[in-house]
Amino acid sequence: MRDLASGQGELWYFRQVGIIRVVSKLHIRSVHDPLADSEVVALAIALLSRADAMGLLPERITRLNLEAMAGLEQGLADAGIGQSMVGELHRLEHMRRSERAALLKKMVDALNESPAPAHEWRAVGDILGLELLARLLGISASSARRYMSGARVTPDEVAARLHFLAFVVGDLNGAYNEIGVRRWFDRRRALLEGGTPAGLLSGNWLPEHEGPRRVRRLAHSLAHVPAT
Repeated sequence: MRDLASGQGELWYFRQVGIIRVVSKLHIRSVHDPLADSEVVALAIALLSRADAMGLLPERITRLNLEAMAGLEQGLADAGIGQSMVGELHRLEHMRRSERAALLKKMVDALNESPAPAHEWRAVGDILGLELLARLLGISASSARRYMSGARVTPDEVAARLHFLAFVVGDLNGAYNEIGVRRWFDRRRALLEGGTPAGLLSGNWLPEHEGPRRVRRLAHSLAHVPAT
């Protein structure tokens, strides 16, 4: 086990694996075997971070252990994601390190490719608020309200943008409080040639467009630091 109870210890350890995450339901204080390996712990935290950003974590997690990974099962099942892999989480203790890493990588990829609007509307909307979220999605507030309530099915292109924003907001949560996250989108950034993130998320944008990709990289850089 690695004890990360002190803030300095936590910061040091996550700098070594290249990740710093302190989000609403994810505040890791200790890392336990069989996950206490730099590659495995980085993938495990990436998986938990994405699940948290998507609103799929059922409870606060302070220990990175087998119980924390098993706790993903209900959230992923509710969203219909990774059903063929979730059962494998119960076998982590008996896998080789390479097998653990491969499983966690597959699950991270599954979350990356699986919008879950039924969960993400609330997770992202609670932080951004309805007006800002609707503006970033390029839809009206009234449409956003209907999609959020389930009165109308979220169109695929809107679900893809919402999924993208869930991960952007998840990264920003590692650096800012909720007010800071909201302001971030309308502040000019030197790395965007003086433009704003919101300015690159306008019109009928898609996550794979260059502007949104630059926004994602910028947000990602705030939650991750190079390994030293």
